[in-house]
Amino acid sequence: MNILEKIKTNYSASMNEMTVAAYLEECRKDPKMYAKPAERILDAIGEPEMLDTRQDPKLSRIFSNKKIKIYPAFRDFYGMESTIEQIVSYFRHSAQGLEEKKQILYLMGPVGGGKSSLAEKLKHLMQQNPIYVLKADDQISPVFESPLGLFADYAEELEEEYAIPARYIPGCMSPWASKRLREFDGDINRFKVVRLFPSIQEQIAISKTEPGDENNQDISTLVGKVDIRKLADYQQSDPDAYSYTGGLCLANQGLLEFVEMFKAPIKVLNPLLTATQEKNYKGTEPIGAIPFDGIILAHSNESEWAKFLNDKKNEAFLDRIYKVQVPYCLRVSEEIKIYEKLIRESSLKEAPCAPKTIELLAEFSVMSRLKEPENSSIYSKMRVYNGETLRETDPNAKSIQEYRDDAGINEGMQGISTRFAFKILSKVFNFDSEEIAANPVHLLYVLEQEVIKMMLPPETESKYLHLIKSVLASKYAEFISDEIQKAYIESYSSYGQNIFEKYVVYADHWMQNNDYRDPDSGEIFDRSILNEELEKIEKPAGIANPKDFRSEVTNFFLRFKANHGGQSPRWDSYEKIKNVIEKKIFTNTEDLLPVVSFNVKSNEEDEKKHRDFTRRMRDRGYTDKQIRILVDWFMRVRKTMA
Repeated sequence: MNILEKIKTNYSASMNEMTVAAYLEECRKDPKMYAKPAERILDAIGEPEMLDTRQDPKLSRIFSNKKIKIYPAFRDFYGMESTIEQIVSYFRHSAQGLEEKKQILYLMGPVGGGKSSLAEKLKHLMQQNPIYVLKADDQISPVFESPLGLFADYAEELEEEYAIPARYIPGCMSPWASKRLREFDGDINRFKVVRLFPSIQEQIAISKTEPGDENNQDISTLVGKVDIRKLADYQQSDPDAYSYTGGLCLANQGLLEFVEMFKAPIKVLNPLLTATQEKNYKGTEPIGAIPFDGIILAHSNESEWAKFLNDKKNEAFLDRIYKVQVPYCLRVSEEIKIYEKLIRESSLKEAPCAPKTIELLAEFSVMSRLKEPENSSIYSKMRVYNGETLRETDPNAKSIQEYRDDAGINEGMQGISTRFAFKILSKVFNFDSEEIAANPVHLLYVLEQEVIKMMLPPETESKYLHLIKSVLASKYAEFISDEIQKAYIESYSSYGQNIFEKYVVYADHWMQNNDYRDPDSGEIFDRSILNEELEKIEKPAGIANPKDFRSEVTNFFLRFKANHGGQSPRWDSYEKIKNVIEKKIFTNTEDLLPVVSFNVKSNEEDEKKHRDFTRRMRDRGYTDKQIRILVDWFMRVRKTMA
């Protein structure tokens, strides 16, 4: 079936019709026939996958060895595990008939934090399961009411005869249905039941309301109003003269999204009080109560919430709100996934992006959102939040729980938004007039310029510029230095392996207090000479406790060989010794400068080395233009690295 046939088939199959009696018989067999919106959206979300974080050292540090739930429906919402769990809990408790069924789901967070994306996702999930709507003659109920509303006064009898729990019976039928029932002389069999799928496009059980001007917006945006075109045929109080176009009318049995709810005048919000608590609301005309059995989803930023919270007149609303904070992502690895997703969904997905570009932007974004820690660096805090352990590299780093306790519950509610960061990335990709590509040097420049243009408070601007110029630039200088040096040394990997294996042999003999005979030269190294040779490798890396370090590396080497049939581990498989060996290899950078620079070479040998160097840089993911830019930048900043 091709896509055209599929659309036609789905469209024609979307509406099934049955009698009320047949519907009640189906209800007896299948509870999904009368499922509440919370139950239907839970079914669409599906069962979570249980993730035991104890199996992953990084995740175990972030989540304190807990088992966490991962919902496949929200797999693209990175770093939002806690927020999503709170949202799912709201639906779960509402489906159980608890207090949440009478409350507004309110997402509060900073701009560009993902509130609207979550709302869109929930609306799409609401479309997956059908609803059953009352129909009279050729007209479907304008408020998409459940057929069970006809039995509002007979809940106990209905439960006894058809095993439909009384809590699923609406408290009232709509004025439209009440009028039809009078016209049918109480013959319910003249009604039909239609199976519909909620639709964002057609506003079937899903609607969206936005705040308007305080002078001209009234409750009709939620409850509808009289249709003046029909007053020639009906009285003003006739249900058929009413236009059921308000958000609550359209979202019955589904979901109403109220964007920036607290920007709306309080008079506009009043119908939500009875809609949530009593499951019905009053129209603008005397037509009787209109049923509402749906989910109200609101969202706004923190300043709007604080303003609403501090007004004592709003206490009734505050008691009816289930608040879920939606902070910015505070884990670099997850922030990177957000940018990669945004790039994949754009025409930039094929554009070259130099290594470390996206990571640097993610680090800047996350650090801008963190509360500055006491007696510790913000860079270390960022890495700890990302699940890294810094015991060896930063003795002042605290545990993730200590950082969180110090920061409080509002961390992540301020800082650079993901939306702003992606605009930065767009400018970086289009910075060069010759190629659409991104590299960290252009990123650092664009970031600095955009921060200045934002005209932030002096303290905030100073913090951001410090992060760019001092933290990110210095970290990237170290990174690109390593990249250039690795590309410079052709036999880099085998060279590192030789140093590693020699180090282990020397360290083992030194610890055993045995002399070592070099198999090639026959030269004998006593313990003092072995110590000198070991220190040549250790000192560039600043190893503070060589005895323990030698023991640890040797034990790792021997255990690995024992567990892998005598095969030696790779020199870069153990982070600690890898860093030490790299420092040893790259202690002297002066030799490589004439080769890596793009100046005219003095001899053919240097020219060949330069060509080999650029080839290996291309293999590492850089374009020719990027290699030149990054090498030039490295040459400028290398003196400050010394």
